[in-house]
Amino acid sequence: MEQKKALVGIKVLDMGRVLSGPLCTAILGDFGADVIKVEMPGTGDDSRANKPYGGYFACFNRNKKSITLDLKQGREQFLKLVSRVDVLVENFRPGVMAKLGFGYDELKKINPGLIYCAISGFGQTGPYSQRACFDPVAQAMAGIMSVTGFPGTRPVRCGASICDVMAAQNAALGILMALQYRSKTGEGQIVDIALVDMGVTAMSSIIQNYLSDGYMNTKMGNGYVAGAPGGSYHAKDGEFILNASADKSFAKLCVLMKREDLLKDIKFSNRKARCENRDELDDIINAWTVTKTIEEHVKTFLELKMVAGPVYNVKQTTEDPQIAVVRGMFPEVEVAGIGKFKITGQPIKLSETPANIYHNPPALGEDNTEVYSLLGYDESEIKAMSDKHII
Repeated sequence: MEQKKALVGIKVLDMGRVLSGPLCTAILGDFGADVIKVEMPGTGDDSRANKPYGGYFACFNRNKKSITLDLKQGREQFLKLVSRVDVLVENFRPGVMAKLGFGYDELKKINPGLIYCAISGFGQTGPYSQRACFDPVAQAMAGIMSVTGFPGTRPVRCGASICDVMAAQNAALGILMALQYRSKTGEGQIVDIALVDMGVTAMSSIIQNYLSDGYMNTKMGNGYVAGAPGGSYHAKDGEFILNASADKSFAKLCVLMKREDLLKDIKFSNRKARCENRDELDDIINAWTVTKTIEEHVKTFLELKMVAGPVYNVKQTTEDPQIAVVRGMFPEVEVAGIGKFKITGQPIKLSETPANIYHNPPALGEDNTEVYSLLGYDESEIKAMSDKHII
């Protein structure tokens, strides 16, 4: 019995490169959208050459077909594609598509219902729109680096490309909202996503502290401003995360440490006092936690219904049975001519129309014949386009 697909019938043209654009369309493809990836003849998406070779491309390009097309030579072919799709996703610098004659104002003339999603560093408008931008710049200007790291250290970016990933996820969300509006009105629209906006959104709780009362968060390592104790603590064999900031949790911790005296100490007797004296309190806790293993601590805290968990490295994350098996976060795909790879899968779990891997990541241009045939080109015309390096 064929699996039900949430986005069956939705046709997507993927003009994206590397991460944010391709991940957005991969999300749509995971739920059944028909995604056609358009790549430059001969080279394709830059990520095809990224380390690890084949694996990086596979992670963000499952569930897609690949065709090649030189946009400077293939105007006719591109406009035929646009006329037949519901969604176009690109992450070029603003204005690139317009210079090629493929801006939204032109494309909507041939497809008024087109959802045109543009992902960029600073958005489609404003004095910064033409600036080059990558994830680290977005993290820096959104303020993320100013609050990441330990006191006294230089600004540190989050090790993961969180602005790129949030851009992809919010682009997919925006596309779905635009499709819903189109279903009622028949009208398409632009979905304008900026990496810096994503970083600002990630910082929303911290920025709100400043907007509300002028408080400027600073680097706090793995702790947080609203409560103490909380953060990472040393064990015999590494570190674990513990949140014992609530009065009841702190009392349980004091009993475990056989330090009930701390409950009567004016420096630790309430949440506000503990926040003001967090460094001293953390030193006391670390002196106790370092005597046992991560597993011992986490088991004890969980039994007491407290919040705790191990600090994993990447290997441990990919081997955790809850994450890898129960949640199925690392499905396997095969890249033609290269081999099999486990990739990071889909975190959105739908009960009736779940995500799935329907197609392995495509070889460059492997679907040229199929797609161009559907556009009305016969075998000789497709060969001629290939010989002229149009495709």
